[in-house]
Amino acid sequence: MAQSQIRLKILPSVRSFFDKMVRVKVEGLTPHKPVELKSKLVDDKGVIFKASALYKADESGQVDVFHTPSLGGSYTGVEPMGLFWALAPDAPHTKLMKKDVLSPTRVALEALDGETGEVLASESNERGYMIEGMKRIPLQEGRIRGVLFIPPGNGPFPGIVDLYTFGGGLTEPRSSLLASKGFVVLALAYFRYQDLPKNPKNLDLEYFEEAVTYLRKRPEVKGPGIGVISISHSGALALSMSSFLSGISATVCINACNANTVLPLHYKDIVFPPLPPVMENVKFTESGLVDIRDALPDPTKGKNRASLIPIERATCHFLFAASEDDHNWNSTFFASQAAEILKKHAVGSVVVFGGEPKAHSEAQLDLWERVQEFFKTHLGNKST
Repeated sequence: MAQSQIRLKILPSVRSFFDKMVRVKVEGLTPHKPVELKSKLVDDKGVIFKASALYKADESGQVDVFHTPSLGGSYTGVEPMGLFWALAPDAPHTKLMKKDVLSPTRVALEALDGETGEVLASESNERGYMIEGMKRIPLQEGRIRGVLFIPPGNGPFPGIVDLYTFGGGLTEPRSSLLASKGFVVLALAYFRYQDLPKNPKNLDLEYFEEAVTYLRKRPEVKGPGIGVISISHSGALALSMSSFLSGISATVCINACNANTVLPLHYKDIVFPPLPPVMENVKFTESGLVDIRDALPDPTKGKNRASLIPIERATCHFLFAASEDDHNWNSTFFASQAAEILKKHAVGSVVVFGGEPKAHSEAQLDLWERVQEFFKTHLGNKST
């Protein structure tokens, strides 16, 4: 089998936008030849992620992951994007970190002889975050710290504030990807970023109000209202913004709690204390990891109500996404509870997802389309 005849192809191109599917094919193989396909990614922190799958070439000497089933490895069956969603870290319990959206994520692919392990062909897929003509503007406006993404074109465009999870800093991939769909997106940091506090004693909702006001006044942003997208800890911030601040029309909460947590939340003369955890409900896994899923009590009961965000005040539309296998929050419980409150006062939608790698990948693809459609519907961007 001459290696020069064997080609690993990434279609339609080796360069693609991050949220687009690509097709991996190996051609020029001996018919029925066992082949191992491997993928490898090194993230911004230097952590290595890998996946592999075993295939058998068809009668024409070809492996096409869109049609050929994997016989073993990181996944089995026909999985067109399996070499991407199955990427797992060498260092256990490590999240993929991508902060610099000006450079693509590079996924190296190899086809190896399934019997000898010899490398037969290789190629790389560069998965980008910035489309041509998009603007990325670092912000230091008053107290606001973050990055503004403006799509190409004349505009004006619907605006969205993007809030990341607890832990501080800033993440830009989701913001840049949303901007590519025709939204002006403010990736907003709220601590541990530049000159923002490293360990704040409380969170000030007026900071987020300043960000909403700033975004609504941008000439590229069309009104009347803007959107908010949040995940985990920032979900309660998004719910608070929707409940107390004007000018918010659509809010997405992914795997969040409907009460304030961790730090006191201040707005003018109102203080929401953090929901007190029940420490005896904290569990440890066999590998020694902490499982805090059931640590938070029901926020609608007794003194806990002081932490509950009064979302019945909100006038915007909500989209809740909750994974059943979330071990940071009892997400489905909190999302269902929030939806029940809203049903008595407003309109809400609930999307429930699971948490294994394959299911997680499918859920993210589904949710990504739902989020875009949700914002287009409620921010008046149907034509995008």
